[in-house]
Amino acid sequence: MAIRLEAQEKYMRLAIAKAQEGIAKGQTPFGACIVKDEAILSCAHNAVWDTTDITAHAEICAIREACRNTRSISLEGSVIYSTCEPCPMCFSACHWARVEVIVYGAGIADAQKAGFHELAISDLQMKDLGRSPLTIIPGFLAGECVALFDLWSRQETKKAY
Repeated sequence: MAIRLEAQEKYMRLAIAKAQEGIAKGQTPFGACIVKDEAILSCAHNAVWDTTDITAHAEICAIREACRNTRSISLEGSVIYSTCEPCPMCFSACHWARVEVIVYGAGIADAQKAGFHELAISDLQMKDLGRSPLTIIPGFLAGECVALFDLWSRQETKKAY
C-alpha cells in the first residue's frame, strides 16, 4: 500500500490535532486517525477520564467510530495514524480489526517518561510474537507527537493513568 508522504503527514497531523483537542478537554495526549483509500473513517482522542473507561484509548475510540461509520467489524485495507505507539491492547484491536498499517509518532518510552503506566512491549515485538501481518511504521513526525506530552504536562488538570 503506497500512500503519498503529503497524505501521511496530513493524516498524522489530524491525529495530532485530535490529541490537542483532547488535552484542551482534560484528556491525555493521544490521538488517532483511521484512513482507507485516502478517505477518513474516523479521528479520535483519548477519552479515558471523560468516560471513566480505561479502554477508551485514542486508537480504540477511533476503531469503534470507524466500525460504526463503515457498519463493519473489518477495517481491512485501512491505516491508523497514532500519535504514540499503540499499547498491547490497542495493537491487538488493530490486528483484530484487520487494520493493514500502523503509523505512529512517539514511542512507548515517551509515554512512560511522561508518567503513563505502559507495558514495555513494543508493537514490533507484538507483531513478531503474534505473527501479525500488520505493517508498522514507527517514529513518523515523532518530534511533533512527543511535543504533545510537553503540552499536556503544562496542564494544571493533567492526570496520567
